[in-house]
Amino acid sequence: MNFLLADKQDITRAGLMYIIDQLGSYAKFYVEDKNELLEKLKNCPQSIVILDYTLFDINDISELTILCDRFSDTHWIIFSEDLSVEFLKLVVVSCPKISVLTKDCPLAEIKETIAFAMKGQRYICQQVTELLLTADSKKDEEIVKLTKTETEILKDIALGMTTKEIANKRFSSFHTVNTHRKNIFRKINVNNVHEATKYALRAGLIDSAEYYI
Repeated sequence: MNFLLADKQDITRAGLMYIIDQLGSYAKFYVEDKNELLEKLKNCPQSIVILDYTLFDINDISELTILCDRFSDTHWIIFSEDLSVEFLKLVVVSCPKISVLTKDCPLAEIKETIAFAMKGQRYICQQVTELLLTADSKKDEEIVKLTKTETEILKDIALGMTTKEIANKRFSSFHTVNTHRKNIFRKINVNNVHEATKYALRAGLIDSAEYYI
């Protein structure tokens, strides 16, 4: 098993090297960018990647999901600061081989996360768990009531269908679907398809794996 340290902070790298050395004689490599990371994973797919997502050149959760699917023998540990709740929710739902730590986690929790990853198991740190639970409780208070038709149309919008395509699918007029669309956006308080899609993902109307196909 190899450890790939995709973190640009020297002090973090040194600390991680020290922790890994205490676990045994494992190969450890620094990777400076995404291209170097990909080359290492091609040669060493059974690796643990410790990734500072906020400082590394991976574009978004979609790209990270693709990498997880492509390198199915790799376990990822996100070790970052300033991760949004929406990002964390998508990681938890769509990437079962990703563990999550914040950089102010205690040493014991960092070690435990690495130990879990070595066994192929996910670990979500206490701070992130509490953040997600708090966000979910707030979300429950803000659930918007959509009609059955509006819910179906919102799901189609989130899956990338145009108003015309939805109208054809439902044997409705463009005007009717467009009116539903405006009402949906008003009810859920969004301004565009991207925001509507994020709402649909948060509300569980579509599965993230379905969205990223």
